[in-house]
Amino acid sequence: MEPNALTRLKRVAGKQTTTLTHYGRKTGKPHEVTIWFVLDHDKFYIGTATVNRQWVRNVQKTPKVRLSIAGEMFEGNARFLTDRAEHDRILTAMGLMRDNTGSFEVTLAA
Repeated sequence: MEPNALTRLKRVAGKQTTTLTHYGRKTGKPHEVTIWFVLDHDKFYIGTATVNRQWVRNVQKTPKVRLSIAGEMFEGNARFLTDRAEHDRILTAMGLMRDNTGSFEVTLAA
């Protein structure tokens, strides 16, 4: 992660939620959703209690995302976590432990 983005992100990390802009799988139109996030050292993660949500499907198809946290804007690419141990660790930090959960690591652009 670019040092300036990490510095800005650390300033707002206590907010716990972000507005995620994702793009429609078919239309490419931007959509927004407010979701939980966690900053783990220099890695940024977003999570969902239900992987069947439209935003999850959209991000899996088009990983380019925009994040807005307390007036700070970030852009990056999301990667769906397939490693179960990493996924469980992140969702435990978010307080989400259910059978149908999902999470992404977001790599912020410079």
